[in-house]
Amino acid sequence: MQNKGMMIMEVYLDNSATTKVRKEVIDKMLEVLEEEYGNPSSLHRKGYQAEKLLKEARENVACLIGGRPEGIIFTSGGTESNNLALIGVAESLKKKGNHIISSTIEHPSILNVLKFLEESGFKVTYIEVDKKGKVNPEDVENAINDKTILISIMAVNNEIGTIEPIEEIASIAKRNGVLFHVDAVQAAGKIEIDVKKQKLDMVSLSAHKIHGPKGVGALYLSEEVRIRPIIFGGGQEKNIRSGTENMPGIVGFGVASRLAKESLEEVSQKLMGLKKRLWEGISSEIKDVHLNGPEVEEGAPHILNVSFRGVRGEVLLHALEEEGIYVSTGSACSSKKRGGSHVLKAIGLKGDLLEGAIRFSLGIFNTEEDIDYTVDILKKKVDFLRRFKRR
Repeated sequence: MQNKGMMIMEVYLDNSATTKVRKEVIDKMLEVLEEEYGNPSSLHRKGYQAEKLLKEARENVACLIGGRPEGIIFTSGGTESNNLALIGVAESLKKKGNHIISSTIEHPSILNVLKFLEESGFKVTYIEVDKKGKVNPEDVENAINDKTILISIMAVNNEIGTIEPIEEIASIAKRNGVLFHVDAVQAAGKIEIDVKKQKLDMVSLSAHKIHGPKGVGALYLSEEVRIRPIIFGGGQEKNIRSGTENMPGIVGFGVASRLAKESLEEVSQKLMGLKKRLWEGISSEIKDVHLNGPEVEEGAPHILNVSFRGVRGEVLLHALEEEGIYVSTGSACSSKKRGGSHVLKAIGLKGDLLEGAIRFSLGIFNTEEDIDYTVDILKKKVDFLRRFKRR
């Protein structure tokens, strides 16, 4: 990248919005597009080959979360998976009850579905979180009543990186005979998700958050779950998600899942090291900064949310962009909407802390050099913007 004739670095620190696709994933997807282009529903050899690739991808995605391959339903992404989980269960169990429990800091693809269900007559309890963004399992248990059919809590918050106590909540759900859904879009490939050990009934996943392609995801269903489809057609994906399978995307998702599983511990350690280096650099070099959410080592290894007092987050975002650094002011799915982050408001942020928040999210391609460059540029830009504001 050029800037006034000078080479500047490109540092992508928005990996919670999307990730760069791995070369191994691209190569396999091209093979499917160019050679193995059959429809897995076809009865001839091309169809059989496609079906084999579909089976292998299903096994790889299931392995990432310690699940049964038969439980993986491929979708168009995390948003569809969340819609399918919530609406599918609500429709399936509406004769049993009409009460759902979730939290105030869920992704818009959960919160907006819950809003839709409320308009359709369902009752929703939204559990508030503490100042670090954590859900108290006791609050979840206290909210359960005889009409409760579903609990949906994310594994990792996409804006501040809080790791929620999903194993404890799963035990509470099981004890009370309630289904438990986990949005694991930001958790898979970064922290361990094990559906059997953690006793999870449903898990949403997305390929493009783990260096796979956009437009493909999955919903994992345990053997106990019965769900109504929300898309109707030819009966693909066990009649739960009709439509010809997106074979290049699904195969790419499978490869990305296999690589994420193989390198989980190594990647998690690397990202946490970079995250700590970034926070140490920011907190030692820049005054009046505030860490939003959990303590650095308590949160997910790839997400760091920091407020810079006296600076508007959106202005700082573009100032960093001028120097080849790409960050976010919040969830990419809702960052263009005005009014401030619902997540940051939920943990008690107000005024300039709310306005000055930046999310840094790390990925496998980031280096220590990236982090040091980012801290150096941040210091200069924050200092300049604060002085400019005081004029």
